[in-house]
Amino acid sequence: MESTDTSHKATIPERVDQLAGRKRRRERPCGFDRAVYRRRNIVERCFHRLKQWRGIATRYDKRPDRYLAAVTLAGTLIWLDT
Repeated sequence: MESTDTSHKATIPERVDQLAGRKRRRERPCGFDRAVYRRRNIVERCFHRLKQWRGIATRYDKRPDRYLAAVTLAGTLIWLDT
């Protein structure tokens, strides 16, 4: 296998089916759906805001019901803040 930018040889040989798939898609850009991107972005931002709460990020509450209560409380406070 050769690198796409230079002609350096790789140490680990690449499987033939992977190389063929990459050569086929090289000219064609990957698909982009604006609606899917927006929904995913909202979810990712929500998880980011929740992880700013230390107790949720480290999961201090080990019992599922208490953890769900902490996530619900944090989500409600975040929602009220925005």
